[in-house]
Amino acid sequence: MSELPYRLNVGAALFNRDGLVFMGRRGDVPAGADHVWQMPQGGIDAGEDPREAVLRELAEETGTANAEIVAEHDEWLQYDLPADLVGRAFRGRYRGQRQRWFALRFLGTDQDIRLDAHLPAEFVEWRWVSLAEVPALAVPFKRAIYEAVAQDFAPFAAPMSREPKP
Repeated sequence: MSELPYRLNVGAALFNRDGLVFMGRRGDVPAGADHVWQMPQGGIDAGEDPREAVLRELAEETGTANAEIVAEHDEWLQYDLPADLVGRAFRGRYRGQRQRWFALRFLGTDQDIRLDAHLPAEFVEWRWVSLAEVPALAVPFKRAIYEAVAQDFAPFAAPMSREPKP
């Protein structure tokens, strides 16, 4: 496994006006499986800037790019796949992923989220959850990354002011 590279990837912690974060239930996981929820994430295309990649991935996985980047995690985070997934996941080309995470503020409404906008759909359902819940919902081999993201992006997990701007 150590000879395989890491896949470059971006992740999106999408916060709504109430300070809750988007989580999607993966469609490629068998029914009844645990830890099927994750935040939007995906590969960085050759020559693509991570900031562009996160907005593209957000649009592909949620059906909307109606968001603004408000923060970027200051380092790349990585995880290794469990041994039983090496050689199967990512077409057997990677040992895991090296990820750049972003906090984004959702500027739309729930009606803007369309999981079927890009097929095949990554997620089959979605919900808003508190940032503190996110690590427990993640698959165990990604949990340390989700804990780091939850800690770093905690300031964005507060409701936005509902007062109109002057």
